Amino acid sequence: MVSRAARLFGAAALMIAAIPVQAQQPAPATPPPASPPAISAVPIPGELEIVKLVWTTMAAVDHANQSGNYSVLRDLASPSFQIANDPAKLTQIFASLRASGTDLSNTLLLAPTYRSVPKLVQPGVLYVQGYFGLRPTAITFELYYQWVQGKWRLLGVSIVPSTMGNEQPVAGVRK
Repeated sequence: MVSRAARLFGAAALMIAAIPVQAQQPAPATPPPASPPAISAVPIPGELEIVKLVWTTMAAVDHANQSGNYSVLRDLASPSFQIANDPAKLTQIFASLRASGTDLSNTLLLAPTYRSVPKLVQPGVLYVQGYFGLRPTAITFELYYQWVQGKWRLLGVSIVPSTMGNEQPVAGVRK
């Protein structure tokens, strides 16, 4: 079984890799590249947009698992995700989920239940954690999205089948 850290695709490493590093140089003749957007400059997605992000991720992973082709999933993701994950690596990462035969299309029939309020964890990075209360096998997820050129794109993903007895919503968290 793949460890929790591996399932997150090294989300922390992806976030660190997304932060530009610049060596000290003389002042450039052209303006420096734009810095990451300030948290207040990134629009916080509303409930419907967050649900849409989660559902489209579930559909993309389900289609990739069914076809064995992770190119589209990768191409729809953020540049940082693309750099860190080629299609062959994604095939390996999702091998146990694919082998389990879990039908992720059933997640499109329910609204997700959040374990915590979706939130910005750093400038331009949204974290969404929750589950779909399917029976007999629930689907838990941890997703990171990065604000890239005016839209949220997948940065990190963990999808794990689990039993409903293990899943508890957080009080006060919107469904």
